[in-house]
Amino acid sequence: MLPTKVLQKESSPVSTGSPGCSRCKDTEELEFDFSFAYQPIVDFHARSIFAHEALVRGVNGESAASVLARVNDDNRYRFDQACRVKAVKGAAELGIKELLSINFLPNAVYQPEACIRSTFEAAHKYNFPKERIIFEVVEGENVSDRPHLINIFEEYKRFGFKTAIDDFGAGYAGLNLLAEFQPDIVKIDMDLVRNINDSKPKQAIVEGIVHMCHQLGIRVLAEGIETGAERDFLVGSGVSLLQGYLFCKPAFNAIGRINASAW
Repeated sequence: MLPTKVLQKESSPVSTGSPGCSRCKDTEELEFDFSFAYQPIVDFHARSIFAHEALVRGVNGESAASVLARVNDDNRYRFDQACRVKAVKGAAELGIKELLSINFLPNAVYQPEACIRSTFEAAHKYNFPKERIIFEVVEGENVSDRPHLINIFEEYKRFGFKTAIDDFGAGYAGLNLLAEFQPDIVKIDMDLVRNINDSKPKQAIVEGIVHMCHQLGIRVLAEGIETGAERDFLVGSGVSLLQGYLFCKPAFNAIGRINASAW
C-alpha cells in the first residue's frame, strides 16, 4: 500500500506546557517490550478495507494475554502511552492509508488533554493523520467513574479523533453509556455474532442494536465473523463493517490480505 499522506504542519491543540498530572510526566520506560498485529476491518458494500485494528502481541508474536498479564497499577499509564505510539509508528511504517483503530485503557487516562499529547506527537513524527485514528474502549472495561470515561471520549472527539465502543452487548454499561455519549462506531460483541444465523434471540438483539445505532447516526461493526452464514445475516440486517477470521486473521507486524472468497 502507498504511504499515508504527510500531515501538514500545525500547532498541537495540546500545549507541551500543559500542567498535566504526575503520571503524565512519568517518562520511565516499560520493563518489557511488545509489538502489534494488524487485522483489517472491511466495508462489505464498498468491497474495500475500512480500517485496521492494532492488536497487542509479544515481540515474537505471543498472545495479547501474555503481554497484558504484565500490566499493573504501576505501569498501566506507561503501557497505554507506549501502545499508542507503537501502533501509530507501526501503521505508518507499513504504509497503512486506512483508519487505524487503537484500544485504550480509560483507567490509565488521568487528564485527557495531557495524556493525549504522546498520540499527537507520534502522529506528527510518523506522518499519520490524526483524523485516521480511532480510539476504542471495551464496553465491559472496569470503569468506576463513567463521567470520566465520557469526558475522555468527548475530549478525543474534540481533538479530531474518531471513537468506538468495543464488545457492545457484553458489558454492563451499554445502553446507559450510549445514552450519554454517541461514538462514531459501535462494535457488536463476537459472542452475539457467533452462529447468529441459527439463533433467533441473537438476531433480535443485534437487529435492535442496528436499528438503535442507525437512529443515533452511529456506524455498526460486527467482529469475530468466521462463517459465510454469519456474514450474510449481518449484511442483510444492515451491518456493512465486518471483521473476523473469515476475511483475514491478524497479521503480525504486517498488513493482512483479505481472503477473496470472503466477499
